[in-house]
Amino acid sequence: MSIHALTVADCMVPPRLTVKPNMSIKEAVEKMIHHHLIGAPVVDDNMKVVGFLSEQDCLAHMISDSYYHEQNTLVNEVMQNDVLFASPDMAVFDLAQLMCENKPKKFPVCENGKLIGIITRTHILKALLSK
Repeated sequence: MSIHALTVADCMVPPRLTVKPNMSIKEAVEKMIHHHLIGAPVVDDNMKVVGFLSEQDCLAHMISDSYYHEQNTLVNEVMQNDVLFASPDMAVFDLAQLMCENKPKKFPVCENGKLIGIITRTHILKALLSK
């Protein structure tokens, strides 16, 4: 199978972690560290992606919270609201081109508005190596 025939569904993995908008940054960071992840999709109760939280988003707020001995910043105050996502039937070739344009390294995969997977540059590279 050539890269032109590969779809996101062929390469994606189930999401290992999601976080909620009303979760504390501290709790979200603890979960990301536990799962060895640098970011996670933010979902509502219906698994609809409402944002994306990265380590970079959290760092300044964690430093500020530590300085003031507070830990009350919530995910929805820090998350990226403008989330790019992929669909399972999207061509991997097209997504790879987007990723080469300094877009996110990790894309949530959504179907009918709901999170069904994650795809990263690593997943695409593994698929290319196996072809």
